[in-house]
Amino acid sequence: MAAAMKAVVLGAAAGGGFPQWNSNAEACRRARAGDRGAAPRTQASLAISGDGRRWFVINASPDLRQQIEARSFLHPHQGLRSSPIEGMLLTGADVDAIAGLLHLRERQAFTIYGSARVLGVLKDNPIFGVLAADCVRRETVSLDRAFALRHVDGSDSGLEVELFDVPGKVALYLETGDAPAELAGRPGDTVGVEVRANGHRLLYIPGCARMTEPLKRRLAGASVVLFDGTLWQDDEMIRLGLGPKTGQRMGHMSVSGSDGTIAAFRDVAVGRKILVHINNSNPILLDDSPERRILKEEGWEVAYDGMEVSP
Repeated sequence: MAAAMKAVVLGAAAGGGFPQWNSNAEACRRARAGDRGAAPRTQASLAISGDGRRWFVINASPDLRQQIEARSFLHPHQGLRSSPIEGMLLTGADVDAIAGLLHLRERQAFTIYGSARVLGVLKDNPIFGVLAADCVRRETVSLDRAFALRHVDGSDSGLEVELFDVPGKVALYLETGDAPAELAGRPGDTVGVEVRANGHRLLYIPGCARMTEPLKRRLAGASVVLFDGTLWQDDEMIRLGLGPKTGQRMGHMSVSGSDGTIAAFRDVAVGRKILVHINNSNPILLDDSPERRILKEEGWEVAYDGMEVSP
């Protein structure tokens, strides 16, 4: 019987989460106060499954332990120690994509899937040696080549996956010199994930610096797309006094603007369009913001923790 893909957002926020620990901005204050229009969100990750029992997680958020505890389908259900998490897929080597791996160091068998570039970063950092090689397998994934996700016991999950390069940048802690962010990257630094099952396609792209024609062709006809929603405006961080970098410099498209995500998707036919990896400065996190109304009119949804996004 063909697999029925299941997908659940574990975290929807960008690095730092929402509210961010050191932010006293109005939106973060609303979230801390329990305002229903400012729902808290943990850092971005997505769980996918072909059978609803065994799961793979895209990106190991620093909030991974909290995310596991918040979703009963990720709790251990067999024996003294177990986990329904069969593998982790990584879209880059940023801290908010790999730090959560350190939560999984209690000798539980699973597989880490990533590009040669990302797995090389893990190999070069001895702290990730806490994931014992005799039970945590690392599988280097060739870009633009589909492969079957397999459970730890070798059985087929029913999910076919492909990692593909998207415009982006090297992780912040790997930057050297003053080279433009996009030029500082290498193949495999920023990738998207395409998941296929039973005629459906889900694409997860939490980081993207710009839209390209090849990317548009890949997106066209997808059942579900979860796309980079980090900033509403390119100069958002500068304008709010939060930092010196534009969204482009950080490797992210803005949602608004003539070259932003909304405009880029107007001629791309997809089933559901969902923004994910949303920075705490982005007003779309507030249900009552004018920006949220604009998104709704354009057919976009805003991801939240626990959101069901199965095709």
